[in-house]
Amino acid sequence: MTPKPKTCKSCGRTIEWRKKWEKNWAEIAYCGAACRSRRVTAVDNELESAIRQLLSVRAANATICPSEAARAVNAEGWRELMEPARRAARRLVDQGEVEITQGSTVVDPSTARGPIRIRWKR
Repeated sequence: MTPKPKTCKSCGRTIEWRKKWEKNWAEIAYCGAACRSRRVTAVDNELESAIRQLLSVRAANATICPSEAARAVNAEGWRELMEPARRAARRLVDQGEVEITQGSTVVDPSTARGPIRIRWKR
C-alpha cells in the first residue's frame, strides 16, 4: 500500500511517495533540494501573518491577492516576494486556514497556475 502524500514544509506543494523514499518516508519534509535549502524564513512567517491580517479586516467572503501580502511586508521590493507569498498561501491551505481560488472556484494549490486569490476556508 502506498503511503499518504505529504505537504512540503517550505513551498506547501504536495509530495508524492516515491519508491526511493520507501525506507525514510517518515523523514521526508521537503519536496526537493531548493526547498530543503530555503526552509521557512522570518519573511515567510511575516507573509503568513500579513495574509491573515488582510483577510481579517475584509468581509467574510472577500478574497485577497498574494501581491497585497507582499506589499504589506515590503512595499518597495514586493515583486520579489510574489512567489514567497504564494508559498505562504499554500502553507496556510495545508494548515486548513485558507483556500486558494481561481475564478471563484477552489483549486488545488499544488497545481494552480496563473493568478490566484486567497480567502478564509469556508
